[in-house]
Amino acid sequence: MLSSTTAFKTTLTALSRRGLATATSHKPPLDIYGLNARYANATYIAASKANVLDNVESELLAIKQTAESSSAFRSFLENPLISRSDKTKQVEDMLKAKTTPVTLNLMTTLAGNARLVNISAITDNFVQLMKAKRGEVEATIISAEPLTKTQTDAVATAMKSQFPEGAKVILKSEVNPAILGGLQIQIGDKFLDLSVGSRIEEVGRTVV
Repeated sequence: MLSSTTAFKTTLTALSRRGLATATSHKPPLDIYGLNARYANATYIAASKANVLDNVESELLAIKQTAESSSAFRSFLENPLISRSDKTKQVEDMLKAKTTPVTLNLMTTLAGNARLVNISAITDNFVQLMKAKRGEVEATIISAEPLTKTQTDAVATAMKSQFPEGAKVILKSEVNPAILGGLQIQIGDKFLDLSVGSRIEEVGRTVV
């Protein structure tokens, strides 16, 4: 039989490990830095603990969209003449019945810190964290002319080795006639320029 001291130590160790596991499970899946990232990280942890990550993402995207489409709402966010306390109260009245407590807390905190104008950038950081959580990798294929489905599929197949195993690839296509021909490919923060335009520039530099 374990002594009371040994049993107590065993219990403490188990509780400590369980606590560490819980804390780790709510940790943002990506290291991002800066003022906006600090708000996004804190919101991610709070939303994870409350099991409302998807809800908060949808709410923040809706707020960002409103800020971009409504001049009145954008003016409210940017107006430095409204006191922090008044802004906090107006934000609470506006969102209390429409959002999760996590989103409401973020918005009132931003209002109290005179940083509501940062909400779009904070939302972008939060979405970045959510994409990392889902294992999503964005890839953009830029071509001089629209690609057919067969061409897009062929490029996607050729790019497979560039993606982490098990990644959920979100493939987008863009058209930019200025590249003249060939392709430019953006995968996360990696950029591959296989365009005719870049080759012409390279030849020009060589000739000069």
